[in-house]
Amino acid sequence: MPEIQITEVAINEVVLTIDGLSVQAAPGTTLIQAAASIGVVTPTMCHVASMTPVNVCRLCVVEVAGSRTLVPACSREVEDGMVVETDSERVKHSRKMVLELLDSSVDLSQAPNVEGWLNEYQADPGRFGVHAATVDEEPKVQDDLYVRDYSKCILCYACVSACGIEAQGTFAIGVSGRGFDARISTELDVTLPESACVYCGNCIAVCPTGALQGKIEFDMRAEVRWMQEQQTVTETICPYCGVGCPLELHVQDNDVVKVTSPMDHDITNGMLCVKGRFFTVG
Repeated sequence: MPEIQITEVAINEVVLTIDGLSVQAAPGTTLIQAAASIGVVTPTMCHVASMTPVNVCRLCVVEVAGSRTLVPACSREVEDGMVVETDSERVKHSRKMVLELLDSSVDLSQAPNVEGWLNEYQADPGRFGVHAATVDEEPKVQDDLYVRDYSKCILCYACVSACGIEAQGTFAIGVSGRGFDARISTELDVTLPESACVYCGNCIAVCPTGALQGKIEFDMRAEVRWMQEQQTVTETICPYCGVGCPLELHVQDNDVVKVTSPMDHDITNGMLCVKGRFFTVG
């Protein structure tokens, strides 16, 4: 009896093509995850892997055969037989335009990877002219822990999600206003100490641009003392309760200047409480 050759494909696994390569993925996998599995890095600013995608920044758009419009890779799930291009001329033109619009309206100087993307896609934010509408707002310094600098805010809503149903459940901040007047705000635009904020700092953890940051970092940057390339990161366990949250202590000149938690850790997903994030700093 002739030997039967069986190709190993998991039951219900989806097979699609990304940039000419055949990719197998489980149902529910997003295109950004499927692309990452073959080493394709998709630019994105609003995407937080541990939270539900909000499809706001539009940097991650890719081209899907048969689709009239470009689709967001952060939320579009794989489909059997799907043909995807992540670096077509249409995709590159869209990303270039998005970067130009963002960088001409807000300060992206503290957003990781943006400078490289501007060069990669040959984006020229200055072509909109010196009179392009920009977010020009003084930083809100209302306590010793947080600073809100909305001149850097791209309205990705990641902070709103982290403060709300995705993580903290405090709902201290939300989107206020409509259209060009939309902004992140506390209830009734009260100061942060008067709001429902519990100072967990999870909004800071997910902010991609530095619009929300710890006051120590803000002050050190203002004094040109923030030297991230000189900082060391030490992993430890938070000592304040029995949950055992993993901490990453960012140390500069023998001082803890910032505390984070791994976004891919199954205990915290990057989220901490006020004690874990701030009580070990300084």
